[in-house]
Amino acid sequence: MRRVDNWIGGAAVAGAGGRAEIVTDPADGEEIARVDFASPAQVNEALTGARAAFEQWRDTSLAARTKVLFAFRQLLDARRDEVAAVVTAEHGKTRDDALGEVQRALEVVEFACGAPHLLKGAHSDNVSTGVDAYSIHEPVGVVVGITPFNFPAMVPAWMFPVALACGNAFVLKPSEKDPSASLFMAQMWADAGLPEGLFTVLHGDRELVEALLVHPEVDAVSFVGSTPVARRIYDTATGAGKRVQALGGAKNHMVVLPDADLDVAADAAVSAAYGSAGERCMAISVVVAVEPSADGLVERITERIGDLRVGAGAEPGVEMGPLVTAEHLDRVRGYVGVGESEGARVAVDGRDLVVDGHEKGYFLGPTLLDCVDPAMTVYRDEIFGPVLSVVRVDSFDEAVAVVNANPYGNGTAVFTNDGLAARRYQREVQVGMIGVNVPIPAPMAYYSFGGWKQSLFGDAHVHGTDGVRFYTRTKAITARWPEPSPERAIELGFPTAT
Repeated sequence: MRRVDNWIGGAAVAGAGGRAEIVTDPADGEEIARVDFASPAQVNEALTGARAAFEQWRDTSLAARTKVLFAFRQLLDARRDEVAAVVTAEHGKTRDDALGEVQRALEVVEFACGAPHLLKGAHSDNVSTGVDAYSIHEPVGVVVGITPFNFPAMVPAWMFPVALACGNAFVLKPSEKDPSASLFMAQMWADAGLPEGLFTVLHGDRELVEALLVHPEVDAVSFVGSTPVARRIYDTATGAGKRVQALGGAKNHMVVLPDADLDVAADAAVSAAYGSAGERCMAISVVVAVEPSADGLVERITERIGDLRVGAGAEPGVEMGPLVTAEHLDRVRGYVGVGESEGARVAVDGRDLVVDGHEKGYFLGPTLLDCVDPAMTVYRDEIFGPVLSVVRVDSFDEAVAVVNANPYGNGTAVFTNDGLAARRYQREVQVGMIGVNVPIPAPMAYYSFGGWKQSLFGDAHVHGTDGVRFYTRTKAITARWPEPSPERAIELGFPTAT
């Protein structure tokens, strides 16, 4: 069986912890790789090496850092098909979807290539007589990224290009469910000329995460995952004195107003709900249909679901692949039964789907639950699968109230042809990322990605200018170069500008 190594000191290193995880092909249920977890001694070695590498990298010129980033960008662009194939093999998403993930990763790298501009400080001349004030941005140190299974290439790339561009050393703890993309990128960093120790990959589970959160060599932690874990990571790491950004779960609502083009809205709902089998933090999981739009919208969504082709992600023409593991399949399938028992109408039931030639794969067909009430479990919980719920409301105000009452605040969308309604919506909803007739409002790399409420713990989003702010510390400097003078003066008062 193929072995997935750690990456320590610029080279692949077998895990020595005696513990491991088996990676399966979600389309067939076959075991395809073994991930050997790093031992505590290897973790200490890796972090000590990262600290030593950081001490040199932070003093490396911006021009030299940027040269490495540009070289990595060229390699990632040239080998995007290979990275996408690795993602599809272990995650199960379609090839086109995986290529889209790699493109989004590439865009963050391109943003980070602008580090010389992004890291400029400020300068004020003569703030007081003969005194200048200015600020500079310095790297934080050794930073850790803990990333989820659903975007094994893109989510790490939300973090490491910006962290490295800012002068930090980066340690990646990828999901053990689909870890190989991280090693692929580690090798590309080495090929791009990144000095040893600056990019590290450590495999493990909760035991490794808890060790990283409190390790004395770690200065900052970035996390993307579920809300309960995000909260625990934030509490633990901040308690240990670390800087933390922890992105949690989501329950993204798409509000459809009566004046919207229902065909456009139905296309968007199906695309955003069932792409990547719903395993996206920006997936639409709830459609809030403002009457009298609901019946027409449900009818159109049902028609479109019937035309979707579900199968192995690597096969041409497939639009939706399997779920990532058998355990996750059972969990999502169970939610459909719970929703039905609590009174939701199963308008489209994907629980009995079998894909020819892949009978042991982790497939669940696109599922549509109508007449869902916000009190139901399927509404309250983050399902993270191809299950779309429809909540029916009578007014714009009621729709906004439903969105704002939800504890999550990651992303939302409104579909309407009324500009005033759209403007009201974007101002009134308590959500971090908003789309107007855009179902997945994931910002470009030069804007920051992150939600509100229980979708974010910490005050910094990822990539964009928030990413630069998170991975740097600011020094404010006040300087005077006095001319030689025989007169001396002692002033005990608090300094003010004169």
